[in-house]
Parts: sequence; C-alpha cells; structure tokens
Amino acid sequence: MDERRHLTDPGEIRALAHPVRQRIMRVLWSLRSATATEIADAVGESPANCSWHLRQLAKHGFVEETGEGRGRRRPWRPASRSLRWGGSTESGGAAAASDELSAVVMEEEFEGLRAWNTWRRTDPPEWQDVADFSQALAWLTVEELAEVQAEFVAIMTRYRDRERPPGARPIRMFAWAVPAEPMPADSKPAEPMS
Repeated sequence: MDERRHLTDPGEIRALAHPVRQRIMRVLWSLRSATATEIADAVGESPANCSWHLRQLAKHGFVEETGEGRGRRRPWRPASRSLRWGGSTESGGAAAASDELSAVVMEEEFEGLRAWNTWRRTDPPEWQDVADFSQALAWLTVEELAEVQAEFVAIMTRYRDRERPPGARPIRMFAWAVPAEPMPADSKPAEPMS
C-alpha cells in the first residue's frame, strides 16, 4: 500500500519547491526534530530565515511544532514522511508546480552526489567500498515498471524509521526508473529484439 502523501494543490507543491525548504525538510527527516536555530546551522541560513520557511511549510502541513519549548527554542518535526506528486492527471498550474518541485529535488540530489564524489576518498575504505551507484537499461512493461518503482520505495523506506544503530550514518538514496526516450505518438512500444 502506498502511504505517501499525494500532493495535488499547486500552492502546496510550490511551497515545497524551494531549495532552502528542501534542505530544511532533509534536516528534519534526518534529525526527526530541530529548532530553527539548529536547522539554520545545518543549512547555512539565518535562524530568522529558517523560522519564516518553517512557518510557510507548516501552513501547508509539511512540518509541525512538537509542542515542546518556547520562543526560539521550539522544535519542529516533519508532519509526514513520504510525499509524491506529478501524476498523469495533472494539468495547468499543478503540472507546472510539480515539474518545478521535481527539478528542485533532482538538483538537490545531484548536488549531493557531486559533493560526495569530491570528498568520498577521504572516507574510511570500508565506507568507500560500499557507497556506490548503479546504472542499467532494461525493457519493461508498464506493470513491470510499477513493480520496480514499488521495490525502490520499499528498499528506501525499510531502514528509515527504525532506531539508529551505533556506527550508522545518514545515507542519501535517490532512484529513478523512467523511459529512456519518448514514445512516438503514432506507435506502440517496440517489441524486444530476439
């Protein structure tokens, strides 16, 4: 069962389509809760700016206060863990907002991969040997692609909410399985070569 929050409102999608807000969400997902000051230290922004972005995220139900602390010492937490957007029924403003959010998320992930590639040789050898990326081209049906996507989600969420074991580090996981080329409007999918 897909438990991800499905974003359909252009306003809520655009609220999330901001690089600072994406970094704030990543910090909250990693730390589980944090104050605006703690988030500011992690994302390289001022506490006032982070506080403003947190209020914008809260307006759309992406974050919430934990109910602990007062004033600047109020911790925030994510209101939902998994999000999805960009369905085939979207059009107009929702489609444009979804495309914008997807571009921001992809750029943040690519930047994370580029950053890792610049410092990965400074990690201990055992971490260098297990950190990796894979690439493949496969011919899939719509049903098979849906199965692959579901497996990606299951793998990425398997370890997410458990107690963190000693020696664990935050690990970026980002996967895609998308058609390699557009389908011509006047044809059906090509049959695999035998």
